[in-house]
Amino acid sequence: MSTETLFRRIGDYANRADPYPLYAELRESKVARQEDGSYLVGTYHEIAALLHDPRISSDRRNRTDPDKGLPPTGNLPPAFISLDDPEHERLRRLVMRPFGPPHSPGRIDALHDDITRIAEELAGAFRDKDRIDLVDDFAFPLPVTVICRLLGVPDDDVPRIHTWADTIVESLDPAPGEDPAPRQDAAQEARVAMGMYLGELAEERRGHPTGDMLSALAGGEGSQRGLTQLELMSSMVLLLIAGHETTVNLITNGMLTLLRNPDALERLRNEPELMPGAVEELLRYEPPVQFLPQRTPLADVEVAGVTIPKGAPLILVLASGNRDPLRFPEPDRFDPAREDNQHFGFGSGVHSCFGAPLARIETQIALTTLLRHLDSPRLLEDPPPYRRSPVLRGPRHLPLAPTPGLR
Repeated sequence: MSTETLFRRIGDYANRADPYPLYAELRESKVARQEDGSYLVGTYHEIAALLHDPRISSDRRNRTDPDKGLPPTGNLPPAFISLDDPEHERLRRLVMRPFGPPHSPGRIDALHDDITRIAEELAGAFRDKDRIDLVDDFAFPLPVTVICRLLGVPDDDVPRIHTWADTIVESLDPAPGEDPAPRQDAAQEARVAMGMYLGELAEERRGHPTGDMLSALAGGEGSQRGLTQLELMSSMVLLLIAGHETTVNLITNGMLTLLRNPDALERLRNEPELMPGAVEELLRYEPPVQFLPQRTPLADVEVAGVTIPKGAPLILVLASGNRDPLRFPEPDRFDPAREDNQHFGFGSGVHSCFGAPLARIETQIALTTLLRHLDSPRLLEDPPPYRRSPVLRGPRHLPLAPTPGLR
């Protein structure tokens, strides 16, 4: 089958449960021009070089056809993830000040006990159930509660955040043959509504800080200088979506992987000190972000003997690079003790995920808690139903028979 149809086949929902054979096909050619004029790159070393290449832009406005397939943003400016330096660096630096080192080194560490308590409460509720949905009953409520508390969103408003985020994420992948306009319009409305809500919340905190990240960004800790109100709103929408959607998938993909690898599950149950390394392996083996669709060469760029022209859509298939046998021995084997594991689970380069420390600690606590509370969990559906998006890939539901233990 022609490699020019690879991206269409990767996007086909029929391949969502196991896209890895398609990624292997991509790696054979390293670079594959698609029928729509885009270029896929799927090998580790080529992806790594492009992620660090200043000629590669994250701003879709640099494309030859910048409006083609561009999701609407409403009245909010693009988030910094979609910009290049120096504007990207300016916004990212301002948002990072109240998030982590060096200016706020203790903010994430201070959440450890809170994350543990929330995870214990959620897992404790499994005791009286003979069937659970790991997504709805655990993997979603944990990170969404944590990111909302980090930012300072009141508990009563968390369901609104979930509804808006779901609407935005669903716009990434309309069903085959479906007109994408209604989903995109709904996503635009949701993004603006979420941004307006967060902007109003920030205004309430201005001058009356409550010690959360939104208070700091609103000026309570002096870190908002240079951020306009619209930039603050756009950045907070990004953090709320990225701060829980990817972690939901990481936890769910992680538990599914462990259930499919019972020897590894039992080893981690008996040796919980291996969990940090196991989470890194999960980020390689089943990453929640499968590819980066928003890259554009600012000049003609040669990759593996193929010239990718200036302005062409460039898609870096991170999940394919993570399974490249030229970089990782036995790449299709899940090894919780794997060493030398420089994966693309959080990207790389200037756009690497700055929320990675929070996602790591949430997933480590989540999986450790689940293994302690579930004695012999059993999959009730394999493969489970997946979300439609091929970009943010993970099960929409993960039904389990929990069989709670007494550990």
